[in-house]
Amino acid sequence: MPLHLERMQSATPSRTALRVALRRAAHQLYDAPPLVLNDPIAVPILGAAYSEELRRTPTRPDRPFSVGLRAFLVARSRYAEDSLARAVKQGTTQYVLLGAGLDTFAHRNPYPHLHVFEVDHPATQQWKRELLETGSFPTPKNLTYVPVDFERESLPEQLHAAGFDSQAPAFFAWLGVVPYLTIEAFRSTLKVIAAQPPGSGVVLDYSQPRSALPFLEKLAHDSLAARVQLAGEPFRLFFTPPEIAAELTAFRNREDLGSDEINTRYFANRTDNLKLLGSAARFLSAWL
Repeated sequence: MPLHLERMQSATPSRTALRVALRRAAHQLYDAPPLVLNDPIAVPILGAAYSEELRRTPTRPDRPFSVGLRAFLVARSRYAEDSLARAVKQGTTQYVLLGAGLDTFAHRNPYPHLHVFEVDHPATQQWKRELLETGSFPTPKNLTYVPVDFERESLPEQLHAAGFDSQAPAFFAWLGVVPYLTIEAFRSTLKVIAAQPPGSGVVLDYSQPRSALPFLEKLAHDSLAARVQLAGEPFRLFFTPPEIAAELTAFRNREDLGSDEINTRYFANRTDNLKLLGSAARFLSAWL
């Protein structure tokens, strides 16, 4: 049964992936040091094609929810890479990015023995590779692209064909994907990850349901939901912390962070207004 991970229309690259990349790039240009995510590839990967859109990416401090969204996106990548560092320290040599979008980790990979597998829809992956080629970024030798049409192909089969070793521990980053899935797709993908050997792990982000949010956060939720709906990538799946914990019983050592904990970890003592707002978004890591 194919795993329906895809969060985009099949004929075009993901608009959501572009918006995420624009905000990671804006962080490099407009936020005060120290950077939460130091990514020297984030701006040049966008190139001239998106330079004007990057200039117009909202950065005004009087738009707090826009700043909060940028904080969420850069902290999400930082948390994933911090969790990966823990996995590598424990001996993991495989890193799988599910729905990789324009993630640049493979081009900043500090671990010589870590093999990176980028999984995404062929249209988004081709778009990314064209951007990298235009920017004269060579493909790292320890990066493998795994194009998967999730309507027709199996994630485990495509990973295996790409050289992924299902008998060796792996760490999975599943960022910016869960809210766009059906519950069936979420569970089928989680089953694939849970079938990996002991020592494997996953990091993901998820959002709490609208009903769990206070009034002003409901308004922010509605605004964001309307924008992604217009982009053809509607939100579908939400969890409360107890609900997602019930889905992750195969995993141990779970860490589930809310905005207060994320702000304490990544945004304390800043000189600007960069921080997460509200309680909707959460980060989670879990280990087998």
